Parts: sequence; structure tokens; C-alpha cells
Amino acid sequence: MKIGIANDHHGIEINKELTNFLIELGYNVINYGPVSNDPVDYPIYSFKLGEAVSSKEVDMGIIICNSGIGVSIACNKVKGVRCAKVNDEWEAEMTRLHNDANIIAVGSRLPMEELKKIIVKFLQTEFSNEERHQRRIDLINNYNG
Repeated sequence: MKIGIANDHHGIEINKELTNFLIELGYNVINYGPVSNDPVDYPIYSFKLGEAVSSKEVDMGIIICNSGIGVSIACNKVKGVRCAKVNDEWEAEMTRLHNDANIIAVGSRLPMEELKKIIVKFLQTEFSNEERHQRRIDLINNYNG
């Protein structure tokens, strides 16, 4: 599985550690930046990752910022992206099972061991394919308001 990862300036070190962790688990990881600690405009990197997921350049995405909120809002502006801001393993599982989320947004303040568990749960959980969940995803995807 090919995983895209991006961050803002708060997520540089977390990106590095998660990338190494994912490679050790056998994932192919593509970093969409940035790579320096200089302050950046997070929407730029959110859009890069979102477009990579939307175009199927990568299968799934992980994005990191101070809270995870801003990057999730920006990612969700990209057509075909369902990004969920997640705080724990249960939320990571539910967003895959029920929402077929393809990007996970996390905050940089979570402990690394917890982040790793959240990411693994997200990547290893399959969409349920239940009709009611697919119907709701379709409603979201077809909204043009």
C-alpha cells in the first residue's frame, strides 16, 4: 500500500518518525512536505496530499498539524477526499468502517506511541461496505450546495 504523508511546521519530526515506522511495517511512503521547521501555510500541503489521494497517486493519506483541525478542513476541499480529524484508535476505526475516510488528520500533541496505534488502526481497517454507510457517503459526494 502506498501512503502519502504531509504536515505543517509543527509536524516535521512526527512526519519523520511516522515515515520510518510505516516503512518498517512495509508501507511505501511518499512525503508531500514540508521538510523544514519554517512556518508554512498548511493548506498548500493539505491540497498536495489531497490531490495525491484523489488522483490515486497514493492509496491513503496522513496529515499532521498542531491540532489536526486546519489540515482536515483544507484536505476536505479536494474533490474525492474524505479526511477525518482523529484523536484515538476508536475514531480511526469508525472513520474507516463507516465513512471510508482516505486521509487521517492528527494533532502533533498526541504521544508518539498513541499516534502509531491510531495510524495502524486507520490503515488496517477496511470500509464496512454496508449499504447505509455507502448511501451516506454518496449523499456527501453528490452534494453541490
